[in-house]
Amino acid sequence: MIAASVMLLAQLTSTAPNVRWIPPSNAVPPPLPKAEVVAPPATLTLDQAIDVALKNNPDTRAAWFAARAAEAAVGSERSAYFPEVDLNASITRSRNAAQGGRSITLSNSYGPSLTINYLLFDFGGRAASVEEARQTLIATSFAQNQTIQDVILRVEQAWYGYLGAKSLLASQDATLKERQASLDAAKARHDAGVATIADVLQAQTALSQTQLNYETFEGTLRQFEGSLSTAMGLPATTKFATATNELATDVPVDAIHGAVDELIARAEAARPDLAAARADVQRSRSRVQEARSAGLPTFSFTSSIASTTFRGAANVTTQPYSYGISMRFPVFTGFRTQYDVRQAREQEQQTIEEARGLEQQVGLQVWTSYYSMQTAAQRVKTSRDLLTAAQQSADVARSRYRAGVGSILDLLTAEAALESARGQDVQSRADWFLAMAQLAHDVGTLGQENR
Repeated sequence: MIAASVMLLAQLTSTAPNVRWIPPSNAVPPPLPKAEVVAPPATLTLDQAIDVALKNNPDTRAAWFAARAAEAAVGSERSAYFPEVDLNASITRSRNAAQGGRSITLSNSYGPSLTINYLLFDFGGRAASVEEARQTLIATSFAQNQTIQDVILRVEQAWYGYLGAKSLLASQDATLKERQASLDAAKARHDAGVATIADVLQAQTALSQTQLNYETFEGTLRQFEGSLSTAMGLPATTKFATATNELATDVPVDAIHGAVDELIARAEAARPDLAAARADVQRSRSRVQEARSAGLPTFSFTSSIASTTFRGAANVTTQPYSYGISMRFPVFTGFRTQYDVRQAREQEQQTIEEARGLEQQVGLQVWTSYYSMQTAAQRVKTSRDLLTAAQQSADVARSRYRAGVGSILDLLTAEAALESARGQDVQSRADWFLAMAQLAHDVGTLGQENR
């Protein structure tokens, strides 16, 4: 038996530092059970993607289960307000040696007994334990709300990233067509003898570079597809179609109203994680009261009743009972109570400072998001002007080259500027949507308008 145990333990380690451990069959954990997930609709909108994510995402489920566990802990602490009833039963066979070495059975006894214990008064310790558990539940429920907002933010980030990648792909497709037209024009001029082969080669190089960028954007689009599927709690290979194929071109850049101070004050009142930190402060205060009451007297009521039957020299059944009130006063515990109270008070101050630090972080996050939003709005306006100018410049350069008064270098330079302007226009719009989502998240209102 010992040798088999030693051999079994030896299988749980490798034979040498440079040898990979091969787990035995009994050491391989079983696979996780498959979760029932909500499939996305045939045509997906942002609101539908958020709904699917909130139902499927493991983070929201784990946060909900944590809140339910904390709720059960409150019920466990509240049980101290009820009497504790124990039912016991025993059977005893007694034998005793008499003179001469003979073994004589004196009696057999058996019967049930019922014991009741009830805490009458403990100077607030029981109430403090219940309040501590209640504040833990409140903090856990606020943490669930924060998890929901975090999941919504991840979905929106993946959503706008996906639409941004599709818009970039569409803009690059337009650039490909323009590069191909430029190549055709260069070939036509070369065939007519009014341009050198260098024009054709430069146009061909520009077309190949544009094709390479198109393939890069296509790979980025596939990455965002996987990110959005994962954010919705679905396998990364899930296929879906979106109701919108590109980012909106009409961006309400003036949608944010109000000063940053107002948004910070709103965040301090609405942020779930900040509310959870404040609940932790209340929980730590209850812990101080609980630790203090451990050094004070407790008064309890105790009662018991039993029915015991004896079988032996005489057969008899008795029903003894008792009841009374007892007091317990820990006179000396090796200073344990004093140190417990001190520890609880220091932990209370720690949670207060942590909540203050989080409050400062919330203000900084809103401040940063607010001005990121302002910058994104300004970049949308500037990129529109840049795209308009680049489009006009490319049109002029294309007309000049076809008319024979412009060079291929001027045309390719103008088309490269137009390609860059298109990309910046798409990126600025994507950044604006992402900044809007981040600001709503940092203020603590993300998803509340439609949920």
